[in-house]
Amino acid sequence: MAGGGTGGHVIPLLAVARELRQRGHDVFFVGTNRGMEARLVPAEGFELKTISIGGLNRVGWRQKLATIARLPAATARSIGLTRGVAGVFSIGGYAAGPAVAAALLRRIPVVVMEPNAFPGFTNRIIGRLVDRALIAFDETASHFPKGRTELTGLPVREEFFHLPRKKRSAILDLLITGGSQGSRTLNNAARQSWPLFRESGLAVRIVHQTGEAQFESLRQEFAATGLNGQVAPFISSMPAAFAEADLVVCRSGAGAVSELAAAGKPSVLTPFPFAADDHQTRNAEAMTRAGAARMVRDAEMNGEKLFHLVAELAGSAEELEKMGDAARRMARPGAARRAAEILEEVAAA
Repeated sequence: MAGGGTGGHVIPLLAVARELRQRGHDVFFVGTNRGMEARLVPAEGFELKTISIGGLNRVGWRQKLATIARLPAATARSIGLTRGVAGVFSIGGYAAGPAVAAALLRRIPVVVMEPNAFPGFTNRIIGRLVDRALIAFDETASHFPKGRTELTGLPVREEFFHLPRKKRSAILDLLITGGSQGSRTLNNAARQSWPLFRESGLAVRIVHQTGEAQFESLRQEFAATGLNGQVAPFISSMPAAFAEADLVVCRSGAGAVSELAAAGKPSVLTPFPFAADDHQTRNAEAMTRAGAARMVRDAEMNGEKLFHLVAELAGSAEELEKMGDAARRMARPGAARRAAEILEEVAAA
């Protein structure tokens, strides 16, 4: 399993690794000792073999030079690590590059998973050389060799696929989340929108995951508004929060849009503008084209915009239902299982 850095890279790798382990295979990870893999992989009982490498995309020239200087040694170490390996699975990211390069040099089968509408830097570089590419959006297929892609989606917790369809009540349940670390843009827009919701008398219940940094100030301000709902630094059970929501306001990372699809939830998406290759905008655009979401760019998201969009959608239960159905049509259950099957196929071949 090649890759790491962020939870968005590591968590899907772990889902596939667990499936392979259940099938009786020996699985190990190649990554760094700095990324999320250093914490998450050992906790799941898998071995992590480390290499020293940094990023090349959206980093300063000093970082690029340092990474280029480390590439030969990292690739040489990865060549040693992949001795006797039957297959390499990658989800991209800078930590995946040397292990994938080593596999290609050794002619070991490589399967990549590309969760974004526009492939990341590593997957774009090696895309024409891989045995199979597993994708989450139809339009991603054009970046890989014809006949080698399969629309599997991204592994998502099974609970999201089994959430019951929520009946709309007189109160709109609104979930706002900027991810586990929170989003300053969404936090500020929510704060600015509270007086507008209060003055309008719109029947809304707001649940907002803020992240730790701004939690205390937002908690106090929200309590003073008298609005229905709660502000929390972190929501431990996101499937449960999704189950209660009529509308979700969030970023548009691969994990977020995959969870929205699995849960069949309508959304307002504000892409993080500094994501590598602006992939969050591509994801949001794909969801919008499908009719599953509305997109508001980061620079345009404020309290007034948030309030008016929520109020508009709250007034049309039919539109929310259509958006939820469109999201559900994009869901791809069984992604981890299918990835494991494909790895077995290419390794056997």
